[in-house]
Amino acid sequence: MVIHSAEFVISNTEIEKCPKPDLPEYAFIGRSNVGKSSLINMLTNHKKLAKTSGRPGKTQLINHFIINKEWFLVDLPGYGYAKTSKTNRKKWEKFIEEYLLTRENLLNTFVLIDSRLEPQKIDLEFMEWCATEGLPFSMVFTKSDKMSAVELDKKIAKYKREMLKQWEVMPPYFVTSSVSAKGRDDVMDYISEINEVFDPE
Repeated sequence: MVIHSAEFVISNTEIEKCPKPDLPEYAFIGRSNVGKSSLINMLTNHKKLAKTSGRPGKTQLINHFIINKEWFLVDLPGYGYAKTSKTNRKKWEKFIEEYLLTRENLLNTFVLIDSRLEPQKIDLEFMEWCATEGLPFSMVFTKSDKMSAVELDKKIAKYKREMLKQWEVMPPYFVTSSVSAKGRDDVMDYISEINEVFDPE
C-alpha cells in the first residue's frame, strides 16, 4: 500500500464524537511503552503523525487519523502502567471497551506485543477478552531489531506455545521494527485485503 496522505482527524473520550463510521477502521493498542506511536509513524511514512514519548501511558485519548482518504487508523491509549489515578485509568478502560464493542466499522484491532519480553499476562488476558467478545484481532510484535533473529524466534515460539493453550490456531501475527520498517508491507497488505471487502451498509 502506498500512503498518499495521512491526516489527524480528532482526539476524544466520547464515542459519539468519533468520525462517522462510513470507512474501514483499524485500532492499534498495547501495553504502555510498547512502541505504538513509533509503529504508527513507520506504517504511515510520517515521522510525527503519532506523538512519541519516553513516558509510558502518554496517549490518553482515542486518536483518529484518516489514511489516503479511504480508512481510519485509531491510536488507542495503552493498557497497563500509566502515571495517573486509578479513577482516570478505570475511565480509560471503560471508554476503550465501549469503543471496541460498539464501533461498527472497526474491522481489526492490532494488539502490539514487545517482542523482547516473555509472554505477559496482561497481553494474554486482553487477547482472550477480544476472542470472547468476538472481536477480530491480530498480533504485532514490535522492536524486533533489539535482538538476534535466533532470540526473536525463541520469543515468538514461547508466545505461540502459550496461546495455543487457549486457541486451536494462532491469530494472524506480524513481526515489525520501527527502525528498519520490517513488517510494514505485511501489515499494510493485510489492511488492504480487508478494505476490499468492506461494506459500509
